[in-house]
Amino acid sequence: MTQPVPPYVPGHGLLAGKSVLITAAAGAGIGFAAAKKAVEEGCRAIMISDIHARRLAEAAEALRALAPAAAVHHKVCDVTREDDVQALVGAAEAALGGIDVLINNAGLGGLSSVVEMRDEEWHRVLDVTLTGTMRMTRAALKVMIPRRAGAIVNNASVLGWRAQKGQAHYAAAKAGVMALTRCSGVEAAEHGIRVNAVSPSIAMHDFLKKASPQEELDRLAGREAFGRAAEVWEVANVMMFLASDYAGYMVGEVVSVSSQHA
Repeated sequence: MTQPVPPYVPGHGLLAGKSVLITAAAGAGIGFAAAKKAVEEGCRAIMISDIHARRLAEAAEALRALAPAAAVHHKVCDVTREDDVQALVGAAEAALGGIDVLINNAGLGGLSSVVEMRDEEWHRVLDVTLTGTMRMTRAALKVMIPRRAGAIVNNASVLGWRAQKGQAHYAAAKAGVMALTRCSGVEAAEHGIRVNAVSPSIAMHDFLKKASPQEELDRLAGREAFGRAAEVWEVANVMMFLASDYAGYMVGEVVSVSSQHA
């Protein structure tokens, strides 16, 4: 039986006084939901990035309308380009007065069986989803370590645990994000920095609807404990917790936002 979507959770000041940098935050997906929650949770300043300039500018304007008191910045970034990553982190450091929280949301999926998959498909998905997360984490740690403070939240997926046809490249990338989270987490902990991840199952948004057949989305949503897909803000809520001081003793953890581990 499908359970109803619960009421939207208002902000509780979880990120009061903190600055936030989020990748892939344009559009209506988890990235923008996380940006919206961050300003609702009282962040003092935020920078959002994306590869799509027009949608990014629109997202920034929406955030400014939502939270006039917060300093909202935006910058185009392609996480597969090291120069872009360095420019983004440098701009965020300057505009935000230092990055307190990084949310790595950039990822790329697709649908292809292993036997039909081209090298280009495999490399593109891993470059955006896994290597892009590593590039951003590496750059952020270099500026967080001297301050001995900071939190990084990665977006993984239950496909890092669970098999699904046509998703070998995406599942491999997300399993890599989980391993990256654990390994970088224990390294960063020595410097007072926390690295953790969320692992959503299926969160419905417009991009996902365009990328996957509706019948398949309905089938996957029906497998969930609540009989429905997550709202993007439900995933963002867990990101806010991991970014906040309430998760102060968590490091290298991958938190499933779902009942489906395997």
